[in-house]
Amino acid sequence: MKYTIFITGAAGYVGAMLCDQFSKRTDVEKIIALDKEKRPEFLVENKKIIWMQTNTADMDWQEKVKELHPDVVIHTAWQIRELYGNRREQYRWNVEGSHNVFDVALKLPSVKKLIYFSSAAVYGAYYTNSLEYRFMEKDGMREEEYSYGYEKKQAEEILKNAWEESQKNKSVFIVRPAAITGPRGRFMRVRFGLQSALSGQLKGDSLYKIISLMVSFVPATPWWVRQFIHEDDVTDIISFFAFEVNTPIGYAIFNITPPGDPVLAPQMARAVGKRVLRVYPWMVRLVYFIFWHISRGKVPTSRGVWRFYSYPIVMDGSKITRMLHYTYKYNSADAFEYTNGRYENNVPAEFRKHK
Repeated sequence: MKYTIFITGAAGYVGAMLCDQFSKRTDVEKIIALDKEKRPEFLVENKKIIWMQTNTADMDWQEKVKELHPDVVIHTAWQIRELYGNRREQYRWNVEGSHNVFDVALKLPSVKKLIYFSSAAVYGAYYTNSLEYRFMEKDGMREEEYSYGYEKKQAEEILKNAWEESQKNKSVFIVRPAAITGPRGRFMRVRFGLQSALSGQLKGDSLYKIISLMVSFVPATPWWVRQFIHEDDVTDIISFFAFEVNTPIGYAIFNITPPGDPVLAPQMARAVGKRVLRVYPWMVRLVYFIFWHISRGKVPTSRGVWRFYSYPIVMDGSKITRMLHYTYKYNSADAFEYTNGRYENNVPAEFRKHK
């Protein structure tokens, strides 16, 4: 079988990797790649890719995609960082755009599988969470404040309702990943974020210099914790769903995070060569509020984000192993600390680090 794959968010971190790696497969004939941004430089010469520069929330792409008869739809497109003062437009891009993608995927006869990237954020980061409890797929989606988590929840609910109203003749996979990292994420796509800030890779104006100075230590609440999944595991899991799971599976949700201990603040500090500075949620909330408004959203500390730095969300990602026998290749700590992986050749030699 020769596959035609439709990938949204194809210029993003995950979407671009899927385009790159899937195009190397002999059983992939073409990739329909959609993003509101232009084609990334490293995909420009890729002959298997049909690029559509548009927004999933617009209405100019559906018929073009239908005419190309995709077999698999992978929805990664998302405006992750809140648009300062414009949440309504952000909601249109994310939630209404997702609705458009789901509508095409569930109604187009050629499509056999739909894979949707949700998030751990749907579980909500609250003071009642603990370091010991592992959220499972059966746990409810609770986030109401942080726009990223809330909109991901909204999109999941729309997909669930659409699936229930459909003929239920397609496989739907929802993945809720931990923080995705790896050599490409840390060295080829350095943006403002937790990893770049703590590891001293922020470059830019005086505001970023102030933030870099503030994280000379690793500021952490008593409940600070992170889980990481390696970018190679993410692309392998999506490849597994797209090409290897051939039996009808219906509608399924999977936390994707490796087994073993999560990364606590002391371990994070050691990995980036710093020491832990104890802070408390009220401090985080105040600093996030100030930087959100001073920077007019350039620093991604929008409403509700402070809780995700202050309180834990720890997931159980074992369902994919129990149900489909997928074995993770990297644990959380190794995914963050080392540079092993498919894109390691793009890491400067002086920054390469192996276990």
